[in-house]
Amino acid sequence: MTHDHDLVLRPTPAQTEAALNPPPGRNGGDLVVETLAGLGATTVFGLPGQHALGMFDALRRSDLRYIGLRVENNAGFAADAYGRITGEAAPLLLSTGPGALTSLAALQEAAAASAPVLAISSQVPTAGLGGGRHGYLHELPDQAASFRGVVKSVHTVRTQSQIPSAIEAAWTSALSAPHGPVWVEIPQDVLLAETAIPVVTGGDAFPEELPPRPELTAVAADLLSKADRPAIIAGGGVVRADASGKLRRLAELIQAPVVTTPGGKGAFPWNHPLSLQSWIEDRHTTDFLEDADVLLVVGSGLGELSSNYHTFKPRGRVVQIEADLGKLESNHPALGIHADARLALQALLETVPAREDATADDRVREVLAKVAERIDSQELTLEQAVLASVRKALPADSPSFWDMTILAYWAWSAFDAKGPNHMHSAQGAGGLGYAFPAALGAAAADPTRPVLAVSGDGGALYSIAELATARQYDLNVTWLIVDDGGYGILREYMNDAFGEATATELTRPDYVALAESFGVPGVRTTPENLEQDLAKALAAPGPSVVLLPAVLRMFAPTHLG
Repeated sequence: MTHDHDLVLRPTPAQTEAALNPPPGRNGGDLVVETLAGLGATTVFGLPGQHALGMFDALRRSDLRYIGLRVENNAGFAADAYGRITGEAAPLLLSTGPGALTSLAALQEAAAASAPVLAISSQVPTAGLGGGRHGYLHELPDQAASFRGVVKSVHTVRTQSQIPSAIEAAWTSALSAPHGPVWVEIPQDVLLAETAIPVVTGGDAFPEELPPRPELTAVAADLLSKADRPAIIAGGGVVRADASGKLRRLAELIQAPVVTTPGGKGAFPWNHPLSLQSWIEDRHTTDFLEDADVLLVVGSGLGELSSNYHTFKPRGRVVQIEADLGKLESNHPALGIHADARLALQALLETVPAREDATADDRVREVLAKVAERIDSQELTLEQAVLASVRKALPADSPSFWDMTILAYWAWSAFDAKGPNHMHSAQGAGGLGYAFPAALGAAAADPTRPVLAVSGDGGALYSIAELATARQYDLNVTWLIVDDGGYGILREYMNDAFGEATATELTRPDYVALAESFGVPGVRTTPENLEQDLAKALAAPGPSVVLLPAVLRMFAPTHLG
């Protein structure tokens, strides 16, 4: 009798030959790139540094495509977007100390958004590990300690034989639900030393499944089947789990209205009769969700944005499906189901009976009408027209990446993503500079469609150096920069809170001239010409910049009482 665990993968004759007679001139860096290729990686991002040169030298002996950015944090954002678009773990190659630490903000965003990033950094020579102060360049007492609170797992390598297994373990961790960034560090001397270890010819890294507990889904199914006013909040976990189809089928089965969080944009069709769209920061939506007698929360921790800044107080039963154990019932008591959204929704589809509700569509239309009336009363025609122009100019199947800027805050609530995994922003961790380098990573992942990046002038200055990257690799990204003369959203916050703003006004370059100095076409537009100019830029191959000088305002918040 043969058991699965008795099966052994036997090497092919070619693999045996390669193992017995590895090519000369290989080093520890070759083990890194061979392992990545064996796991299925095709593209790596990063920035070279002195301690990491063994890895980068090995790249030229591999078939991996390298996309080099100008700042480590931007390389992390590019890897983040590549992971979101492909669902694969995106390798990020970094050097020790300052290079590694500069990536931290990007890895925090990847962690918040559950983007699979496989960061591989060099370390000081092995003799310097363990906290002794030897005075090596870039030395930290404990480099890994800087990352433990950010990434899913940390893997420190001390010998060449540990490299393949450590990278495979990290790869599995990054792709197991919830997805996220992981950290591997390898000493300089281990990377540089010649190796006699056979060529790495394959990988055996399978992400762990996270199925729901059947007794919990049985209770959830019973609650939903007996509900009079069920509703659903769909978060980023639905998108990451590729579960939007199952979400739609369940919503239609039980006639439950659906609202998506900023991270869950596109998880449910925008114009579906049951769609409350993404107006989750609006009090009318909050009131509707509070009135649900059973609220199903899928792939969201109901954090600050998703709870209308913690003003949301559900009165009915909450069922929460969440792959991140730390987010389960972290804000509201619930029937907590620790599971991948796709598997949990499938279990509900198999057990929940159909439910009729002739009023659901009408109740959704009523809420959306109230939201529209509130926004229309604030004389925000410029803002709505600009967002509408962006939507009309952007092809329906193109992804967009948004920085922390006023137009993005509008987009969280009012932009139709046209599908799952199409709209991405830095709202997970909330750092500036995400949009453009992330869009470059998405363009590297799929060069067949144009990609849009949207930044304010303040956020644009964080990643302006990546115009060189865009030109060097001829990446198909159009960068819309909304120039309002400073940090626009902080200006609004400070004016509202203190009566005047401090430290928000900025001296800016001529963004069009600056783009053209990199060999990137640029155009200055107006709100009236935005749709035409943006569509033209998106239709042209390669990178481009569209500059829109405009001072936009936010709609009034509903969470301040």
